Amino acid sequence: MTAERTILLVVHTGRDEATEVARRVEKVLGDNGIGLKVLSAEAVDRGPLHLAPDDMRALGVDIEVVDADERAAEGCELVLVLGGDGTFLRAAELARNVEIPVLGVNLGRIGFLAEAEAEAIDHVLERVIQRDYRIEERMTLDIAVRVGTDVVNRGWALNEASLEKGPRLGVLGVVLEVDGRPVSSFGCDGVLVSTPTGSTAYAFSAGGPVLWPDLEAILVVPNNAHALFARPMVTSPLASIAIEVEASGNDALVFCDGRREMVVPAGGRLEVTRCGTPLKWVRLDSAPFTDRLVRKFRLPVTGWRGQ
Repeated sequence: MTAERTILLVVHTGRDEATEVARRVEKVLGDNGIGLKVLSAEAVDRGPLHLAPDDMRALGVDIEVVDADERAAEGCELVLVLGGDGTFLRAAELARNVEIPVLGVNLGRIGFLAEAEAEAIDHVLERVIQRDYRIEERMTLDIAVRVGTDVVNRGWALNEASLEKGPRLGVLGVVLEVDGRPVSSFGCDGVLVSTPTGSTAYAFSAGGPVLWPDLEAILVVPNNAHALFARPMVTSPLASIAIEVEASGNDALVFCDGRREMVVPAGGRLEVTRCGTPLKWVRLDSAPFTDRLVRKFRLPVTGWRGQ
């Protein structure tokens, strides 16, 4: 690419609105001399509402089609996401390892991970063009599946690692361990290990507390546990969490951010620790997290007087 600045665009191509907004993004950034990378699958999927990359180049937009792999975001200033939380998590997979920040524009239902709504796209683009934004770092989790002394699989998560029983299987027997010491054994549908960022996602639906994202901690939430003591726990961010799967039971599955799947064999264990590589997060809004929580969950605040 010839442009001095480049942005990777990640779009939920199943939404016509996202395709229309993508066209606006490509036009405005191109007019300001900012090059674009688009993912090859998305360039095909956008359909009749979207100009093909060759047509964009004919209009003077510096655009490159790339595969959705670990090198997609290399050399980019940021990754701009048009979609919901699922699209944001997909973009995070491309951005984290190369330490490129992610900026989300919500076109989904809740969009808790997004920094702005679609109707503010012109304001977002102006801020990007002027480099008028700041970058935060969000904690991520390192995930390992161990059988005996061998680590047989590894992954990572921004929101959570969800250990679950297989489909149509009975109760999953587990032993929860923190910092090398047993805490409790119980039967359950699964166990969630979450970051503060993920506390408003699956962990929240499973009965976990909301953690402010600037808090560094690890949240453990048993899912439909059959036990007297199987309550959500908040541990130190330096804690080592392990969940052993009952040897006489069935294999379990672990889902990283609901996207990447690994098998935990019966008798194996899931190990979760803080990851040394955080996700870089573009921030435009200076409003406190409390306001986002109230707005996204539509919480009633009638009667508040304040100071």
